Amino acid sequence: MKSIKNIGYVTECQICQNKNLKPILSLGHQPVVQEYLTKEGLHQPEATYPLNLVYCDKCGLTQIDYIVPPEIVFPPNYPYRTGLTNMLIRNFRALADMLEKQGYATPKSLIVDIGSNDGTLLQGFKDKGMKVVGVEPTGAADAARKNGIPTIKSFFDKETVAAILKKYGQAKIITATNVFAHINDTVSLANNIKNLLAQDGVFVSESQYLMDIFEKLEFDTVYHEHLRFYALRPLRRLFARVGLSIVDAERISAAGGSIRVYAMKGRRQMSARAKNLMDAEEKAGLYDVEAHKKFADSIILAKHDLVALLLRAKKQGARIAGLGSPARANTLLGFTKITSDILDYACEKSGSPKIGMFTPGTHIPVVDEDKLLKDQPEYVLVLSWHIGTELIKKTKEAGYKGKFIMPLPVVRIIK
Repeated sequence: MKSIKNIGYVTECQICQNKNLKPILSLGHQPVVQEYLTKEGLHQPEATYPLNLVYCDKCGLTQIDYIVPPEIVFPPNYPYRTGLTNMLIRNFRALADMLEKQGYATPKSLIVDIGSNDGTLLQGFKDKGMKVVGVEPTGAADAARKNGIPTIKSFFDKETVAAILKKYGQAKIITATNVFAHINDTVSLANNIKNLLAQDGVFVSESQYLMDIFEKLEFDTVYHEHLRFYALRPLRRLFARVGLSIVDAERISAAGGSIRVYAMKGRRQMSARAKNLMDAEEKAGLYDVEAHKKFADSIILAKHDLVALLLRAKKQGARIAGLGSPARANTLLGFTKITSDILDYACEKSGSPKIGMFTPGTHIPVVDEDKLLKDQPEYVLVLSWHIGTELIKKTKEAGYKGKFIMPLPVVRIIK
């Protein structure tokens, strides 16, 4: 797999190259969130990297200031599988239905998914008789191929685009869900997308939305996979640099709150819906450095409140388990210094490759969810809190009788 340039400490904005970036929040030095450890690995040195949030007051981009080599962040044994998350399966099926209904996709269309993981998104298009190609650098590509999804095992770069063009031609639809903010060298990325896209094609991205991060204090979405946190103004500037235009945008509930953006070639009008979103972003302070600093202050307070509640429970002799072990939870655990002396273990859905491993940095054992029902600990910390309502309902139905702790945006106990 080919590496990507611009690694290490970020000295200029990832979109506009402004060198005067404003520090917002330091989450300390943290390991890569997907680097789960084996039992033997607990006795080995563990790499950590700076994790700081900064803001560009020129183009309005919120971003991290240190980029870890992609080969480390997305190794061949990368454990995440899209198909294990029901919320994402539903979201991707709805996306395929919508794009077909709006006329972007026909049975002869080529659909390319960047960072296609196990092929879950493309399956919805394949079921409609469309040609599909995934691009995925990790071992998830092998799972996709086994499921009948043609997948190029590589990073999305100029060479990969050339290979797709030669074999399949231009794409009517290109998707990048929860990956468009993961790839470094933003201008080259946008250019590669433009070159692969048909003249009347559409590029659809889904990314963590800065508005939701602000509103819900979702600081746990800040980790080394996520290089940028998008709002529409900086995205419009990025696309304009390569000859793309935002034609529409909408807020969606996926991943705790995301923005879905539609872009096409040439100079095109932005929809009223997208313009209204941009106005809302301005009013919410997404382009105000002082609003960012207030956001950071709220995060520090939320950290203190969560730790205080957990320590009180432990002093009273309570057992506490974690519900889920998503990547984002490792930022929460690392920033709050919640380790195995506070959290006995974290539960994952049966079949998860994380079971039997230990969380990076905090070394909490990850076990099958059946253990939670057998042990019945007094409290469960909902680490997958962004889908907490659904998880709590299912966990109760499965037979758990204890109390739930929701960590964000305000820590609270749910019986």
